[in-house]
Amino acid sequence: MEQQRTIILASASPRRKEVLEKIGLKFQVDPSDFPEKLRQDLPPEGLVKFNSIGKANFVASKYPDAIIIAADTIGVIHNHFIGKPHTAEEAVKMLQILSGKTHSVITGLTVLDTGSGKMLTRTVETKVHIRELSLIEIQNYVQSGEPLDKAGAYAIQGLGALIVEKISGDYYNVVGLPLNTLANCLKELEVNLL
Repeated sequence: MEQQRTIILASASPRRKEVLEKIGLKFQVDPSDFPEKLRQDLPPEGLVKFNSIGKANFVASKYPDAIIIAADTIGVIHNHFIGKPHTAEEAVKMLQILSGKTHSVITGLTVLDTGSGKMLTRTVETKVHIRELSLIEIQNYVQSGEPLDKAGAYAIQGLGALIVEKISGDYYNVVGLPLNTLANCLKELEVNLL
C-alpha cells in the first residue's frame, strides 16, 4: 500500500480505530471535541452529515496538510433515533424495542483534505434485523456490559453477533465506519488503499 499523506481519525471510538488498523492504514487519532447534536429538525441522514462535517472541521484547523476522517453513526427505528444507553435499564428497554424487528444504522462519513480544502461527505445505511429475544437473553447480554456504550445497545462485532439475525448492507457501517465508502472517498482524494 502506497500512502504519503498524513491521515487523522477525528474519533475516540476504539471500534473505528480497529477497523482502520485492520486494513493496515497508517493514521493518527485526534478525537474531535465537536459537540454532537441530536437535532430533531433534521432527518437522520442530515443529522449524521451535520455531525460528521462538524467533527472534521473541528480537527482540521490543527493540520494544514492532512486528510481528516470523521464519522457519526446513529440507529433509527420507526422514525425514532436510537442512541447509546446510559444505564442497564435503558439498555434492556432498547433491546426490547429492537427485538424481532429491523432497524437502520446510518453513518455520516466526512473526508476532508485540509491541503486542498476538498470535502467529501457521504451517508451509508445498513438494515439490521435483531432476532426475537427473551427477557432472560436480554438481561444476560446487558449483564455482560457490552451494550452500555453502544448505539442501539449492541455490538455486532462482539457478543451482539449472537442477537443479529441478518443485515442488508455494509457490515462495517454497523461497526461505525463504512470501509467501502471510505476507500472510494480516499481514492477520490488520490489516496489509494490498494
